[in-house]
Amino acid sequence: METNVLKQFIGLLTPSSLLHRKVQVLGVCRPPPAFSPETHFLVFSLRLFPASFLLLLPSGRLHRRETPQPAEYRLFGPSASRPELGGQGTELGPTPVEVGVHGSGHGAAGFVGTHVAMALKNRGDGVVGLDNFNNYYETGLKKARKSLLERRGVYIIEGDINDAALLGKLFEIVHFTHVMHLAAQAGVRYAMQNPNSYIHSNVNGFVSLLEACKNANPQPSIVWASSSSVYGLNSKVPFSEKDRTDQPASLYAATKKAGEEIAHTYNHIYGLSITGLRFFTVYGPWGRPDMAYYFFTKDILRGKEIKIFEGADHATVARDFTYIDDVVEGCLAALDTAKKSTGSGGKKKGAAQLRIYNLGNTSPVPVGKLVSILEKLLKIKAKKKFLPMPRNGDVLFTHANISLARKELGYKPTTDLETGLKKFVKWYLSYYGAKKKSTW
Repeated sequence: METNVLKQFIGLLTPSSLLHRKVQVLGVCRPPPAFSPETHFLVFSLRLFPASFLLLLPSGRLHRRETPQPAEYRLFGPSASRPELGGQGTELGPTPVEVGVHGSGHGAAGFVGTHVAMALKNRGDGVVGLDNFNNYYETGLKKARKSLLERRGVYIIEGDINDAALLGKLFEIVHFTHVMHLAAQAGVRYAMQNPNSYIHSNVNGFVSLLEACKNANPQPSIVWASSSSVYGLNSKVPFSEKDRTDQPASLYAATKKAGEEIAHTYNHIYGLSITGLRFFTVYGPWGRPDMAYYFFTKDILRGKEIKIFEGADHATVARDFTYIDDVVEGCLAALDTAKKSTGSGGKKKGAAQLRIYNLGNTSPVPVGKLVSILEKLLKIKAKKKFLPMPRNGDVLFTHANISLARKELGYKPTTDLETGLKKFVKWYLSYYGAKKKSTW
């Protein structure tokens, strides 16, 4: 976003200037709990060239002042939406998070970001996101998420998290109290051909965001996506947050481990409240096309051969597949329990919260079983080819110990793999208009 556009945006945000500009009033919503019952909020859609924002302002402040006062905004990010989540109408309802919570989200048109955004929207939070719409996988899917999102009043800024000027201006404009960081270059195998993209996004991008948060006054609390891949070559299962994470099996894992160490540093020096979430093989509607369950479905429907990898001596490859709705519940719980940062303008004033949690399903399933479930749901026999696992950084087995998340976040996954895949297949067939040809 150009600097002059941002300056215009700053002007748009003052209550007095809103009276002199054409804005679209979308509706009225009930206030957060700490506001008086008489206070209502107006929902404004402000369109600025390629960017759109959703702002909720107390209607009582929308009057002329000789000296404009800062508006109260409620923004939460990341991204798009899905049809089955609902979210119709303009009355947003009460929100369980504290007053003054403004959130920034990064990875806005991504898979997890999409679902987290709509969950926040559905419970009454306004949503704004940031995404660079890279071409790691089909951009059409991201654009479709974005379109669904906008129809429900959730908007995305197209920009790069490494754009320090953009982040600086955004944090200058709105005093965020929470940041949900889900932007990353994903995928274990892709790192073999494109290592620099992982450093650029997962390390440099994270530092860029933390710098913006560090310099903010007040500093926001941060929740971000780490990965189960940090457990690397560990053979002891299930994986616990107390286990070693110093032997990554892939560059992707190494960048996520680096992120955890960087988070520790910014927490220690600058007083940033930071919570990391180690996701375990997240799947579901609007998922990533590079994930096995997704491209297996595609290839089975097309009658193409699918490759199933095995370990040495035909050892089973298994994953702790975790349904997206369960992961979303963990993300919201992490946001709602995040304590305030203790720094201000880059200066630490006391010890700050630093947390890390596993978000998994605790029930590893062999990849062969995954294929069997898809065959059953699609009513098509898969053409399978079993191959040795290539040396690309993948590991044989993942299994989450979620005792800590259950105790401190109330995290409790409820979706088994067959139930989750049934929902995914229903979405896939609807989205792509695919036709099943039974071979059973």
